[in-house]
Amino acid sequence: MLEIIKEPWPWYVAGPLIGLTVPILLIIGNKSFGISSSLRHICAMCIPANIPFFKYDWKKESWNLFFVLGIFLGGFIAAYFLSNPNAVVISPELSAKLATYGITDYTGLVPSQLFSWESLLTLRGFIMIVVGGFLVGFGTRYAGGCTSGHAIMGLSNLQWPSLVATICFMIGGFVMALLILPHILSL
Repeated sequence: MLEIIKEPWPWYVAGPLIGLTVPILLIIGNKSFGISSSLRHICAMCIPANIPFFKYDWKKESWNLFFVLGIFLGGFIAAYFLSNPNAVVISPELSAKLATYGITDYTGLVPSQLFSWESLLTLRGFIMIVVGGFLVGFGTRYAGGCTSGHAIMGLSNLQWPSLVATICFMIGGFVMALLILPHILSL
């Protein structure tokens, strides 16, 4: 049974499971799925100031905070107890291309040359981790939600803004991966 959990799940199993979260949340509690709104709930819970944006009943949305806590807990369990000791398998062409940028370690899910405390002190690491994190956070709030909220929940509810946001997420991802990332990796 543990081996089934450790292996990647095929799309025809994982996709419907993710898709079923929408009707389950709507039927059980008339809740909408999204992760980025949990930051607002945390701020409303922790900041006692009289900021109008944070003056609402965040306790009604506490289920979302437990969901995010479960994501962190699941990530911890997966990383420390269910991780695959084998290196990530990538194509030889991609491996050769990444080697030109100094990326050769594939023992984890992300290369340690890009995402580590040591790389944070380099210009490349600072841009990818700090600037990239800020841009993702800003874009999420500017779009009114993240990919999980728009692409999973919004599209299944046939919301026009979610379609526009999801298309923009995809275009932004393609532009980043194909045009901007090679320049950052060459730093």
